[in-house]
Amino acid sequence: MQRYIFLDLDDTLFQTLRKCPDASDPRLQVRACLPDGTPNSYATAKQQWLWDWFNQGFRVVPVTARDMDAYRRVIGLTFQEEQIINHGGVILDKHGGIDPVWMEKMTQALLLYQPAFNRIWADIEAFCAQDGRYNVRLAQDLGITWYGYIKHQGGTEAALAGLLAMVKTHPAVQDGGVYWHINGNNLAVLPKIIAKENAVAYLLAKYHQDHSEVLSFGAGDSKTDAPFLALCDYALIPKGTQLHQKLAGQ
Repeated sequence: MQRYIFLDLDDTLFQTLRKCPDASDPRLQVRACLPDGTPNSYATAKQQWLWDWFNQGFRVVPVTARDMDAYRRVIGLTFQEEQIINHGGVILDKHGGIDPVWMEKMTQALLLYQPAFNRIWADIEAFCAQDGRYNVRLAQDLGITWYGYIKHQGGTEAALAGLLAMVKTHPAVQDGGVYWHINGNNLAVLPKIIAKENAVAYLLAKYHQDHSEVLSFGAGDSKTDAPFLALCDYALIPKGTQLHQKLAGQ
């Protein structure tokens, strides 16, 4: 039986120093860096043990919102299977190349959702222009705009409340062409086709064709991870994360 684990990265396998239970713990290991090489994400002793355990018995498939550049800045982790990046928009093969079938499917589907995304993004930019504390960015990779995200200098989810209220009622969201997700000081706005679970479903189907029996696990911290976790036989959710608090009714 082949055992696969679809593994979210940020806030599941590592996190920023601010989110570490003990920022002074000498056992912390750097797991990701900023573009200038400055360390900005760390794995705790428990997360290091978890990674070692996964490597012993599973075929590990990372599932991350990171783009190609940010994904390549993850250090100390080696993946031997396919890799899902850009919130599911891109799948890399075992050698790090682009999966051409999935890329063709995504680029064609994006054409249908792009007008709705462009409308809401123009309104988001206009809203944020009224307050210089917003940081508005498009996730552009491999020559394609996949989605957009907004942060606020206030550093909290509450600081994004006004913008979120506008996004929730926007026609592009109400019509179902675009969806949103917020986790801390990060509001993402995505075309409906860009979702981790779509990429996981694609790979699961492939693995079931390749192997007579497949046992699948999913691990993730965010509400947007829940749909891909639900596709797997078992789910792992880190304590204290957004998804854990949701399930605990907090």
